[in-house]
Amino acid sequence: MALEKSIAKLVDGFIAAGRPSVRNQTIAERRAGYVASAALAGETEQRVGVKETELEGIRLRIVSPLNATGALPTVIYYHGGCFVSGGFETHDNPLRQLAFFSGCRVIAVQYRLAPEHPYPAAHDDAERAANLVYQHAATLGVDSAAITLAGDSAGGHIALVTALRLKARGIWQPAKLLLIYPMLDATAYFESYTRNGLDYIITRETLLTGYDAYLGVTPRQHPEASPLWREDFTGLPPTHIVTAEFDPLCDEGEALFERLTQQGVSCTCQRWLGVIHGFFQLGGVSESARDLMRDLAWRAHEARR
Repeated sequence: MALEKSIAKLVDGFIAAGRPSVRNQTIAERRAGYVASAALAGETEQRVGVKETELEGIRLRIVSPLNATGALPTVIYYHGGCFVSGGFETHDNPLRQLAFFSGCRVIAVQYRLAPEHPYPAAHDDAERAANLVYQHAATLGVDSAAITLAGDSAGGHIALVTALRLKARGIWQPAKLLLIYPMLDATAYFESYTRNGLDYIITRETLLTGYDAYLGVTPRQHPEASPLWREDFTGLPPTHIVTAEFDPLCDEGEALFERLTQQGVSCTCQRWLGVIHGFFQLGGVSESARDLMRDLAWRAHEARR
């Protein structure tokens, strides 16, 4: 399928600019560029309340429907950014939209970033944040039986690994996982890394330099570096995976669906056509992004253990 028209314009601009390489950017420039791209999420959703808090050194941003009271279904959200960028600013509007359309609380986690904080810093922060939200559910207005772990790109990876860590600990489990074009395989094994690796803004190089910065000397086959290849998925909660047709990660997301299903996990997967990696954050220009938002909102609202 052809690229969605609005996204094709972005891609054409990227190609016309000579396919700018992240290797020519400092980390600060890379982070600033990601923040600047947040304008593509559209007009800021105002029909929510937003507050920030800190629990035991972990920064959280809590987005709630206006006038919400009591314990609500909750999405703990891990942002994307290839482990080196991203945070509350880059995901502000999409998470406002998710809270409004779902009627859920959305709790965004600011985990530590590479290269300043290499593996396992982000994974450890993510697990700790999930446990803190669960432990403080009553104070935070969280229905502890209806917690979804979600994330895009590196955040999808982190959500999956967090669920695996929680399962291994045996204390509690989320009700659902929502994985939006997750980074799953640091070895770049699949063909979509070649098919979609050069032209679609978030390139093969963008993704792999993120892995390099975060993983350092950690082997790329490590089960928390490339969780796709694990054999311990049995017992995970129902999972929904989003893939994008023109994404270097498309094939590995769909491979995860097959592996989860083979290991007995209730799993669904949808490939969105005509779109690229990162389209979840393009609600200001992309109809598919707006449709995805409503679909994810419905799935989050229905989550319950």
